[in-house]
Amino acid sequence: MRRLEVLAPAGNFACLRAAIQGGADSVFLGVGELNMRASSNTNFTVETLPEAVEICHKAGVKLYLTVNTIVYNEELEAVRETLVLAKRVGVDAIIASDQAVIVMARELGLRVHLSTQLSISNTEALKFYSHWADVAVLARELSLEQVRRITDDIREQQICGPSGELIQIEIFSHGALCMAISGKCYLSLHEVNRSANRGSCVQICRRSYELRDKETDNAIEVDNEYLMSPKDLKTIHFLNKIADAGVSILKIEGRARAPEYVLTVTQCYREAADALAEGRWNEEMVAAWDARLTSVFNRGFWNGYYLGQRLGEWSPHYGSAATEKKVQLGLVRNFYDRLSVAEVVIHSEGLHVGDSLFIIGETTGVVTLTVEELRNDAGERCNELKKGAVGAFRVPTKVRKGDKVFLRQTIVSQ
Repeated sequence: MRRLEVLAPAGNFACLRAAIQGGADSVFLGVGELNMRASSNTNFTVETLPEAVEICHKAGVKLYLTVNTIVYNEELEAVRETLVLAKRVGVDAIIASDQAVIVMARELGLRVHLSTQLSISNTEALKFYSHWADVAVLARELSLEQVRRITDDIREQQICGPSGELIQIEIFSHGALCMAISGKCYLSLHEVNRSANRGSCVQICRRSYELRDKETDNAIEVDNEYLMSPKDLKTIHFLNKIADAGVSILKIEGRARAPEYVLTVTQCYREAADALAEGRWNEEMVAAWDARLTSVFNRGFWNGYYLGQRLGEWSPHYGSAATEKKVQLGLVRNFYDRLSVAEVVIHSEGLHVGDSLFIIGETTGVVTLTVEELRNDAGERCNELKKGAVGAFRVPTKVRKGDKVFLRQTIVSQ
């Protein structure tokens, strides 16, 4: 079976490196205001884009730039400047939905991937856009059977993009889902004058609401308190069906997520995609991947609409249902390369032999380890470092001064 491309999100350099460490084939990110995470603090800049491209290409990873908001007349020049920069620094593709962006990118010779915002749901729509794009993210609401019919048509009708190759189909495989059709929502615009379609969603839908009968003022009972907040998508347990449907690219949602989320989710889908291609994919592996995926941010999981479900499944609570949390312990003060030892300053809770840690930094990415031996500032072995102490322990790979050290703690369900 052919190998599926794993496309991972990156909101900052730590996440970018985590995606690469996790085995991503490609990474997508945004720059400035012209993307669907424009209001997030998880964005790159025109100044940092060249470095991001260089890091990816050095690792043999492709970089796709999101320019996927709707665009107004007064922004067209800024769009062109961004696309010219993307072309100059070697961005591998532009993810877009606005026709002006699509046409402008093609005029510059940039490869285009069609955003799910276009809600492409049939072959004729795909044919129309194939004049400009080599990859299409179909509407999120399609079933795999509907996806299969489109991919069959691509092969049978030889629907090619500008590259002359058959157009590829990409789908969202994991992460947050929006209650709106392919993410086109107006709640934030209605309530706080911030448009989700301009990258300024404030997640009005994730809040709890009370439904009342206007005639009697009685509250109406609903099955779920967060009836507009869908659970997160997870597809790793039916990845075989996704491959059989003719999908080429698995897209992981999460440009606003933490580096350990990016690392864990990318690793799981990389391992699953490789196992599937090699004929090793099985239910025992799926169970292990499920446990790891549950450890990082999630709102509970469901299958999306891929297996024919027509109505969403809603989260029973606000925020994450992760089985783990991370607590910052301190900072790396020094790294001894010859010994592969990190010297750390403990700022909060104590550190113990046997503790599981994340060490996270912009250049380091994410390092995971279990502390097997601790030494205090005098070089003596110890079982614990208390708040304010300086100590050292071995690490599996290089870390850097200023990297943050986090304790991984299991969350006990009440």
